[in-house]
Formats: sequence, structure tokens, C-alpha cells
Amino acid sequence: MNRVRLLLLNAALGPLDYKVPDNMQVEYGSIVVAPLGPREIIGIVWEPDFFDVEEAPAEKLRPIREVLDVPPLEAELRRLIEWTADYYLASMAAVTRMTLSSSAALRGSLTITEYRLTGEMPKRMTPQREKVFDRLQGEQATVRELAEMADVSDGVIRGLVNAGLMEAVSVNADRPYPLPDPDFAPPQLSDTQENVATTMRTAVQEDDFRPFLLDGVTGSGKTEVYFEAVAEALRQGKQVLVLLPEIALTQPFLKRFEARFGTPPVCWHSGLKQAERRRAWRAIAKGRARAVVGARSSLFLPYENLGLIIVDEAHETSFKQEDGVRYNARDVAVMRAQFEKFPVILASATPAIESRHMAQLGRYELLELPSRFGDATLPELKAIDLTEHPPERGKWIAPPLIEALEETLEKGEQSLLFLNRRGFAPLTLCRTCGHRFQCPNCTAWMVEHRLVARLACHHCGHVMPPPEACPECGEADCLVACGPGVERIGDEVATLFPDARAAIITSDTIWSPEKAAQFVADVENGAVDIIIGTQLVTKGYHFPNLTLVGVVDADIGLEGGDLRAAERSFQQIAQVSGRAGRAEKPGRVFVQTRSPGAPVIDALVKGDREAFYIAETESRHHAGVPPFGRLAAIIISSEDNQEALETARAIGGSAPTADGLYIYGPAPAPLAMLRGRHRHRLLVHAGRSVEMQKIIREWLSKLDWPRSVRVAVDVDPYSFV
Repeated sequence: MNRVRLLLLNAALGPLDYKVPDNMQVEYGSIVVAPLGPREIIGIVWEPDFFDVEEAPAEKLRPIREVLDVPPLEAELRRLIEWTADYYLASMAAVTRMTLSSSAALRGSLTITEYRLTGEMPKRMTPQREKVFDRLQGEQATVRELAEMADVSDGVIRGLVNAGLMEAVSVNADRPYPLPDPDFAPPQLSDTQENVATTMRTAVQEDDFRPFLLDGVTGSGKTEVYFEAVAEALRQGKQVLVLLPEIALTQPFLKRFEARFGTPPVCWHSGLKQAERRRAWRAIAKGRARAVVGARSSLFLPYENLGLIIVDEAHETSFKQEDGVRYNARDVAVMRAQFEKFPVILASATPAIESRHMAQLGRYELLELPSRFGDATLPELKAIDLTEHPPERGKWIAPPLIEALEETLEKGEQSLLFLNRRGFAPLTLCRTCGHRFQCPNCTAWMVEHRLVARLACHHCGHVMPPPEACPECGEADCLVACGPGVERIGDEVATLFPDARAAIITSDTIWSPEKAAQFVADVENGAVDIIIGTQLVTKGYHFPNLTLVGVVDADIGLEGGDLRAAERSFQQIAQVSGRAGRAEKPGRVFVQTRSPGAPVIDALVKGDREAFYIAETESRHHAGVPPFGRLAAIIISSEDNQEALETARAIGGSAPTADGLYIYGPAPAPLAMLRGRHRHRLLVHAGRSVEMQKIIREWLSKLDWPRSVRVAVDVDPYSFV
């Protein structure tokens, strides 16, 4: 090729044509450096016919400067990028940025300097140095990364280096990872597990696209079974990707993987340091990272020889990205497997209705593990009607659950209280004038976090100390917390059981894999009697001595107009119930509710999940919503509400008409202001046969709006706020 068309990482620029110097070899997918004005940019050589733009005259072409020392993006990955951009109505540049997500990895091999504590203590200890010595024991990283980890300035770290209290360590940035051994510690499987594992192994050997839905009850050994597919892929010399929905699940998974394969897998998530990110990206691209476990973004990495994807807890809504490219990693994983012709396994104890529907249509192959492994049995589940057994005034735990907690403590066993609400209380108001504390940037209440003495917005992150007096009426000592959060339940547990050792587990307390590992170790070592947690504790954890689960408020998730509210509540309660009785000791589950007759609660108590799924699927079918119809949200936002409103009305006023297409709105979003931006929404509802993306693309392409207005499209939305 003597000329190429580059896809750039800036969507505003579009594709640009360049000249290839005579002594340079490029191919489609090559990652190159090219001039743009006075600066240099990264681009990817793409098939020119894909872009509907005119070819630039040859005499105007500037030459490419350099081909970077990384493997070209394979054709199948380029097709995935194209499909993702087309389906989710995103720019190809935005999707490609997820593939080239480590700019440092694009340069050649290098040695970097990291620092670590020497063990010597300073003669003069300042508050900043105390934070360093408290938080950085055993850590090794660059100056900037250490400063961020310790929450101090770079100068504090450099001062310790100059004082000889931290030492420099030269590190090969591309040092190889140990290879997992597929035959290191094979498990003893039951007959049912072995049959499922054999089907998966065969699929890996066939080296062709086969999507599986692995539907197994909690504690049935899904991980051990799909590890057999991982082992077979490793024997075939393939790379494997396991997608996890939460960073907090990474550490327990790493331990299980290492126990099976002799070494931990390569990790990919937002918590990686820059050097770790660079090392992992290059190892993945060159095929040296054989097994990868990661968050949804790991799906777009340039694997050299990917042969299997597993989506664990595939029902989880956190696989749906809610900003930027609004993709669903579960669905994109299936598409990547289809493009590259290998098996994909969606594993869940509570599959999404969309996944079950695909299995019913025969597009996914259903594999079932209907019972727990070994002698373990599913826990007994009872509903506590709060209208008949109300808690004491100002309390939230009903007498039957208190009695069960007492019995469990007396036996020396562990309990888990689940409430999917962080903080101490979801609302703080003035008892004198009724003033409610609202976020200044969002239409959301400020949540009290008493452990850190802060009021916080869970949408934009704004925090403030609780005022001593009401800002509205000036009355002092008049603030009252309304409703429970996990911290409030923790206080109640401390009052009821002062000798019990409790742990509050939320994203506020478990913000890193290391914190998650410490929590797991504490529970396994018997240092925790009662766990009080949010949805973080509903999945992935295996605690043999945990025999009681109490759902403090099962009605929270049933509120609001979300079409998946009932399904999500069912999944959360079923998943958290599955933490009980996972070993020889039987488990019990108590669900506190004011609506014991609700279909979700009734199905859980009766253990009849099929009845719930059938009824919920029929309801979706009747409404023509996913998986029987298509939805897309158009979100308009601006710092100026009038500007956002006028743009929303202009978009709504030019809405197209087509058979099977319905457009609702515009209307103010339920969360009408978010991060200081006013928001309006339209909802597009279409039949399965309607080319919804094409219609929306043509509709919006004809309109102009002010640069200060953002218009985002969310295809297959999971959030309706």
C-alpha cells in the first residue's frame, strides 16, 4: 500500500488519508503515528471502503511517521468495533479507544523505576508521612501512583526518597507472566457436572461459535465446571477471558483460579496501576497472557489468539455501560465469539429473561446444574410480613429475624443482613421546617454517611459535612435521618448484639481488590459474626459457616417504573439467599416485606422460579418490550435548562413515523439534573423487525443543536432515570 486511510481516536476528525513512505510496511489494522498539523496522533490503518468519504488527492497526502511495535488489530476485532459502533450508535473512535486503552503500551519495551519503603522509620513523622507508612506497606509503584494510593502530594513521596526511606527498583515493564497449568489440580466433579463439562470441552475442541447459557443454582459449582472449558482452551494454546461484573469479586476469583491452575490469571480493571496496565495490554496483544479476568472493558482488548469467553454472573446489570459507549458486555461478548468463531459461556444462577429467551429459541445452548454440589442443599426461605411482625419503633429488624440472629450466634455460625442502600439514611431533613437536603448538582437527596460524618450524593459524588444548624430556618440540632441504610442497620445490630463482630460491606468500604481480599479472609477466619451489606455481597462469595441470610427490605427494588424491577429484585434476593448453607450446615433465609403476596416474594418463598419467569416473560411479551421489542433512550442535557428543553422539543418535533415505531416524549428525566446538567429524555419503542438504529441515525443526523448541548443515545437501556 502506498496510501492508507486512518481511523483516528478523535471522533470529530473523522477518517484521514495518508501516504505510506517507500521503506515502510503497513497492513490493515496497523497502529501508526501520523502528523496532524504541528502535532502527532495515533491512527489505525482501516479498509478505505468502509468509510463513505471522498479520497483525498495524492499530492495533499502527508507521510506516516512510524508504525508502532505492537501487533496489528485483527480483522475480526475491527469488525467487532464496526458492529459495536453501529449497534449502539457510538463513534468508532470511542469504541476503538477501549481497544487502545493503554497509551503507554503502544511504545516499545522499556524499564521503569518504581519505589518502595525500606522499612526504616523517619525521625520526624508528619501527618502526611503517617498516611504513607500506613497505606504503602508492601506496595511498589511509581512516585505518582504511590502518591495517589496514599492520598498525599508527589513531594511527600520524593522527600522520603531523598531521605533514604524509600528505595528505587528497576522493573522490566514487559516481564512475562507465569503460565497457568490446565492439569495442575483437576476437581472431582459429580456426574451432572461432568456431563456439562464434557459438552463445553467438546465445543472448545471444535473451535467454532457455540453460545452456552450455563444455568446453575447457587452453590452448584458453575465455576468449577466452566474451569474445565478454560483448561481445555489452555491445552489448545488459546487465550481465555473471564468477565466479572464487580472489581470486588476479583480477589476471591483469583484465589479459586490459582488453586485450580497453579497461578493467578492476568487482571484487567480500572484499579490497575499504569505499569500493570501497560504490561497486561502488551502481554494480551502478544498472546503471552493466556488467561485474563477482567471488567467489561477487557472485552475490547486485542487478544492474539482468543478461544473462549466466559461471562460470569451474566445477569448482572453492571455489564451495561451507562456512559460513553453505552454497550452491554454480555451481548458484545457473544458477538465477539461469533466474529472470531469460538464458544462463549454465559453463567448465572438467575439468568436474564433475554438470555432465557435466546435459549428457548435455540440460539443459545442451555446447560443446567439444578442442584448444589455434594451434601449442600438450598436454604429454606420464609417471608416475614412486616404488617404482622413490625420492628420496634425506630428500628428495622423484625422480631422473628432477631430471634434467628440470636440462634445463629449461639451456634457459632455466621449471618448476613442484606439491604441494598449505602450509608446511614437515604434522606436527612429538618424536624422544625421540613427542609430536605438535596444535592446542588442533581435532583437527588443527600445520603448521610455517619461513619465518615458526611452527606454524599451517590450520583455525582458531591460531599459536605452535616451542618450544625438547618440552612433554611437556622435551627440547631434539628436534623433527623429518615429511612435505613446499611450503617443504620449496623448500629441496630450493635445495640442488639453488643458482643457480636459485625462488618459493613458496601462500595464505600470495599473499594479495591485488596479490601475485598481482607474481608474474605476475615470471614473465613471467623473474625466476623454478622455481615451487613449491599448488592456487593449477593454474588460470588462462598462462606461455609454462613447459615442465615436476612433481607431487611425486599420491597425497595419493586418501587418505580423500571421494566426490569421485578426481575432485578428476584435476582438479588435469590442471589443473596444463595450465600446461606453452601456447605454441610443447612441455611435459612428470612425476607422482610410488606407485600408477601407480591409475585416476586411468592415465587421465592415457594421456590418456584419457573412460575416467576413465565409470568414475567408473558408480561414483557404483552407489552412488546425486550426481548420481544426494542427500546432506545435519547437523553438531552445542558447546563442551561431552557437550551436542553428547546433541543429536546426540536428532536421530538421532527420524530419520524414508521410502522411498529413509537416515540414518547420529550419529558424531563426522572433524575432531571445530574452533575449540574439539566436532562430531558425521549423513549423509542420499536418492534423487532424495525431498523431502529438506522431510523434514529438518519433522524438525528438531520438536526443541529448548540455545542453546549449533549445528545446521547442509549440502545437497549437498563437505566431509566
